[in-house]
Amino acid sequence: MRAAVVTEFGGPEVVRTMDWPEPVAGPGEVVVDVQVTDLIFVETAIRHGQHGGFFDVTPPYVPGNSLGGQVRTVGDGVDDSWIGKTVIGRTAGFGAHAEQAVVPVDSLLTVPDELNLETAVAAFGDGFTALLLEQLAPDLQGKEVLITAAAGGMGVLLVQLAHKAGAHVIGAARGQAKLDLVKAQGADVVIDYSEPGWEKSVLEAINGDGADVVFEGAGGKLGAAAFSTVKDGGWFSAHGAPSGGFAEYDEAEAERRGITVKGIRDLRADTTSVVISGVDVLERVLRVDLVPVIDRTFSLDELGKAHAAIENRSLLGKALIRVS
Repeated sequence: MRAAVVTEFGGPEVVRTMDWPEPVAGPGEVVVDVQVTDLIFVETAIRHGQHGGFFDVTPPYVPGNSLGGQVRTVGDGVDDSWIGKTVIGRTAGFGAHAEQAVVPVDSLLTVPDELNLETAVAAFGDGFTALLLEQLAPDLQGKEVLITAAAGGMGVLLVQLAHKAGAHVIGAARGQAKLDLVKAQGADVVIDYSEPGWEKSVLEAINGDGADVVFEGAGGKLGAAAFSTVKDGGWFSAHGAPSGGFAEYDEAEAERRGITVKGIRDLRADTTSVVISGVDVLERVLRVDLVPVIDRTFSLDELGKAHAAIENRSLLGKALIRVS
């Protein structure tokens, strides 16, 4: 079969399409004929060899995790009725950007007839994290909510959720086209965080009182600036790292000011006590609570170009990969 392979750690040019061994379903697994796959920013960092503490992988490897397609074969202990069904799911680690992929059956969901496969795949991964953050955060109704990286795949969904919850939403992104997109998703105020002192504009938009909740998806120094806008007793999630690392903040200051911080490790731990399922995501998509914005769909041979587009911040919303 054909697969997109990260041949070594490095830039987008290390991603090459080549022949790769066909996978075999083990017990509790299925093989899916992949049609569409998701792509998120962290995959570009993994390709560079970053985040080794979270993702243990050595080139050559087939990247990708979330996918959609038809079940081809099933392993031991899996009902044959899965064969031929149109599904979405996640691989156990990587391997989605290929013509076939192994998926644990307990991660599979049948795609409802009224939902197209591209929308289901686009909402699946980002929607899970967005709903987790929504559930962990305080009640958003009437609150001042700042969302950074608001024009990204998950940022768009968080803007939609906060707007529907009745929050006063401040969306921060880079450039007028992204600001226009964020505004269209329901943000009350949009702010360009490529402008110096943008955090002061955030405070001006909320009368200097500080944000009740910050969904921080940009990371690095942008994340540090976002942290400075949180009011005492507020809530802050540091879930994104496209700027090269997760948000920089002073833990002692957070404790002194009574700010609840949810870092990426906290979010992983919270999945054991806060239950969000793929069914929940699809239900919210069908209710039009989550409406993923798909900017471009690349072919499997263009996966390297898709990585470059994400890294260059040229996408408005999400990129998908069309495999077959």
